[in-house]
Amino acid sequence: MRIGEVTIEPAPRRFVRTVAYNGQSPGPVLRAKEGKPLTVEVWNDTSEPEMVHWHGLHIPSDVDGALDEGTPAVAAHDHRQYMFTPRPAGTRWYHSHGKAGKNLRKTTYSGQLGLFIVEPQNDPGRYDLEVPIILHEWDPYFDQDMDVAYKLFSINGKVLGAAEPIRVRPSQRVLFRILNASATLTHRIALAGHSFHIVALDGNAVPVAHVVPVIELGPGERVDAIVEMNNPGIWIFGEVQDRQRADGMGVVVEYAGARHIPRWTPPSTFAWDYTVFGEKSSAPEPDGRFRLIFKAAFRTHARDVDE
Repeated sequence: MRIGEVTIEPAPRRFVRTVAYNGQSPGPVLRAKEGKPLTVEVWNDTSEPEMVHWHGLHIPSDVDGALDEGTPAVAAHDHRQYMFTPRPAGTRWYHSHGKAGKNLRKTTYSGQLGLFIVEPQNDPGRYDLEVPIILHEWDPYFDQDMDVAYKLFSINGKVLGAAEPIRVRPSQRVLFRILNASATLTHRIALAGHSFHIVALDGNAVPVAHVVPVIELGPGERVDAIVEMNNPGIWIFGEVQDRQRADGMGVVVEYAGARHIPRWTPPSTFAWDYTVFGEKSSAPEPDGRFRLIFKAAFRTHARDVDE
């Protein structure tokens, strides 16, 4: 992998200068076998130290990619090896790890992001097609309230209408691996005319699979969802919020043989609830209980008082 500056074109004649992996954003989808040792060579072609964080993996801190956990940075114009055994299986991702502060061109504001899929040793393969969906924003700025706002929104690095459609056939079962690679925003997304069968959150299989009309993801979250392609047509997969979808956060899903223009229909009202994916049984009694006592001490006049 090479870290370097690149100019991308998320919309026709709309260019963004950013830092990315291997000259593209999102970076290449990386795939590895669970439990099989892996070596990743990373070259830093920029003039600043960089850090690649392997998000969601159970790996040693010296290669995890977090400076405060003990991973050495990749110095400017230098390289280093990341050697680890990827586990657990599931949808993970990789990204720059550091502090952006007021610099809205660094870390997860930049184009340094990509999917990392750790394949299980035994995969039942209960789907026909696998499609990555990566949400990200471009051209960040501070608004009048000093919140971060964005001028462009994208799925897989392109605004709605600028990318090739996701092409499907009737009766296919499509696994969407969805990543919210935003630095700051929670997104709610839907596929018009269809529902999502949620099978994993943050790469981990849910105890109870559930069908929902809308998926909500905070920054860094992933959702694996299977969609039954049972409603032929040309549909829009995108952000529920109209302004963000109009500013680019969408992609066209096209059935074979369909001819009309892409359609968007608002999903039904739905409150995202993590608890529906959990087991209904009560939690087991803990192995032990420890009593904690908190004491606040302050000085009054010439003597100490504990309260």
